[in-house]
Amino acid sequence: MDLIADILLAAGAIGAGIYCFVLGRRLNRFNDLEKGVGGAVAVLSAQVDDLNRSLAAAQKTASDSAHTLTALTTRAEDMSRRLELQMASLHDIPTAPLSEPEPAVPTPPQSSPAAPLFARRAQTAGGTA
Repeated sequence: MDLIADILLAAGAIGAGIYCFVLGRRLNRFNDLEKGVGGAVAVLSAQVDDLNRSLAAAQKTASDSAHTLTALTTRAEDMSRRLELQMASLHDIPTAPLSEPEPAVPTPPQSSPAAPLFARRAQTAGGTA
C-alpha cells in the first residue's frame, strides 16, 4: 500500500511540475513586450501619455483664444459706444433743405401715337436721296 501511495504521490508531483512549466511558458508569452498583452499595455500607456500632452496643448490654445476673444469683444463694445455717441451728436446738427436734383438724362418729348417711328426714303436714280 505504501508503494502505491508513493507512486501516486510521485505522479502528482510530476504532473504539478509539468503544469507549472506550461503555465510559466504561457505567462512569459502573455507578458512579452512585443507580442503579448504586455506590449499592448505598453503601447496603450504611450498613447495615453500622447493624448494627455495633446489635451494640455488644446486647453492652453483654447484659453488663449478665450482671452483674445474677450479682449476683442471689449474693444468692439467700446467702439459701439463711440459710434452711438457720434450718431447721437449727428441728430443735433441742423439739416439744410435739399433742392430737387435735376435729372441726369433729359426725357424725350412725347410723340403723337399716329406718327410713325421709322420712315422710309424713296430712292432716286442717282443713288442716294
